[in-house]
Amino acid sequence: MNRFSCPAPLPQRETVVMGHGSGGVLSAELLREVILPAFSNPLLDRMEDQAIFESPGRRLAFTTDSFVVKPLFFPGGDIGSLAVHGTVNDLAMGGAEPRYLSVSLILEEGLAISDLRRIVRSMGAAARACGAAIVTGDTKVVERGSGDGVFINTAGIGVARDGARMSASAARPGDAVIVSGPLGDHGVAILTQREGLELESAVESDSAPLHTLVRDMLDVTTEIHCLRDPTRGGLASTLNEIAGQSGVGIVLEEGSIRVRDGVRGACELLGLDPLYVANEGKLAAVVPAELADRVVEAMRAHPLGREAAVVGAVVDRDRGRVLMRTAYGTTRVVGMLAGDQLPRIC
Repeated sequence: MNRFSCPAPLPQRETVVMGHGSGGVLSAELLREVILPAFSNPLLDRMEDQAIFESPGRRLAFTTDSFVVKPLFFPGGDIGSLAVHGTVNDLAMGGAEPRYLSVSLILEEGLAISDLRRIVRSMGAAARACGAAIVTGDTKVVERGSGDGVFINTAGIGVARDGARMSASAARPGDAVIVSGPLGDHGVAILTQREGLELESAVESDSAPLHTLVRDMLDVTTEIHCLRDPTRGGLASTLNEIAGQSGVGIVLEEGSIRVRDGVRGACELLGLDPLYVANEGKLAAVVPAELADRVVEAMRAHPLGREAAVVGAVVDRDRGRVLMRTAYGTTRVVGMLAGDQLPRIC
């Protein structure tokens, strides 16, 4: 008998499923119903990528992240550099400059020392390039078959920009939505490497630290309302989170959203929507419309923002929803990721 599974699984109440780590609907449910009630406090309840708090003489940002990507090495990066970039980017989305990182390694018995050496050297080089120091950490080893080579947990501390108060709850009707470049590079790079797929156009991960791009944007204005890096769940899930937390609607323009030919071809072949595919070197910004051109100009002057563009607008209707005007003149709903479109991408 054939066995079938639903790509958008029914809600799971008793056990954890892979979709709980997708960054979509099930992830939000797990946070809302299980995790957040246990830890609720004013800093956590803001639901940002980092916690920003006052310390004598400065505002500090603090974040943590874990990385379980498979394969460990992929076109454009590896789990080590990805861990640093992901942590730095969570700080950057709060307008913070990275200063200190911690690294905890969970190693599986049998991991090649040469691979471990390659990973930690990559982490060190990435941290130094970001102006951050890895200052503390921990190492554990689990039995063969209990891990997947190596899992990495990081934490980061940064110094937040004075005057910057970005939040996923701060989008306002009339704001412009900006994306820093083409979507889906990281997720497709991981998938093609994992499955041994060969594409006509090679795709590399976009893994990169975004703090200098954010710095240039904040040099133009500190009135940026929201900053997010669309990782798990892609741009669609990120914008749904913003729409929900801000109580607004967001309307995207399909023709303004860039996707590289290789990524688009892979998504068409595999039945994926680039709006839901992970990125690791892109950001989405919500800014007042009158400032959008200046912000985009500054982004395009930076190597990581050369293809930045306004892709939509915040509206005072369809609150909590994201819509898209298609190339055919129709409008469709862009919901949060319902299942687990692309597992183990970060």
